[in-house]
Amino acid sequence: MTGAGGVPSEAGAVVGRRIGIGLMYGLWRPRVLGAWRVPSAGPVILAVNHSHGIDGPMLMGTAPRPVHFLIKKEAFVGPLDPFLRGIGQLKVDRSAADRKAITDALGVLAQGGVLGIFPEGTRGEGDFASLRAGLAYFAVRSGAPVVPVAVLGGKDRRSRLSPAVPPLRTRIDVVFGDAFDAQEGARSSAEGGGGRRAGGSGRRTRKALDEATVRIQERLTAHLAEARRLTGR
Repeated sequence: MTGAGGVPSEAGAVVGRRIGIGLMYGLWRPRVLGAWRVPSAGPVILAVNHSHGIDGPMLMGTAPRPVHFLIKKEAFVGPLDPFLRGIGQLKVDRSAADRKAITDALGVLAQGGVLGIFPEGTRGEGDFASLRAGLAYFAVRSGAPVVPVAVLGGKDRRSRLSPAVPPLRTRIDVVFGDAFDAQEGARSSAEGGGGRRAGGSGRRTRKALDEATVRIQERLTAHLAEARRLTGR
């Protein structure tokens, strides 16, 4: 389902959320902490660590609002292609600057929606140790707040389904952190020096994006450490 200008519609993501709720709570045992920290309205970026093959669907089923995820194009194969598109998910080519994916993602935020991103780019240790610049770009360009999310648990047991999928009925902790502005320090400096930031379009110089990336990584890493402390993971 697509809305104005070809941007995935909220209706599709609503359907995806319902499917995610049914599957994730039916097959695993999610424990959600801090969902109230996600702003109830307006554009939001969920920055999620990525260590399971179900992290995307898990967020779709546990987030308090419908989520449009940027998903690698390799997942859009066969019947999954129209299905993922139908539930409002965004296909991205990770091998190049995918202009359509960028436009669609910014469109979701411009319409006040929720964009889900795995800032590590691919599934790995899920520790936010290596971030790509894409998250910073969307945060700076849109001005949307970033909410860090830690998905923890299930990696200490082998699954019969796949090494990337936690065993069925395993408890998975989903911990939402406090929303923050990726340009917080840069904006206060600019305002103090008479700088100007127009609307939701922030400074997009390489220096600004690099600074935002460092700021984001610090916040995400701190949230992950706190989430592990809270959950004992």
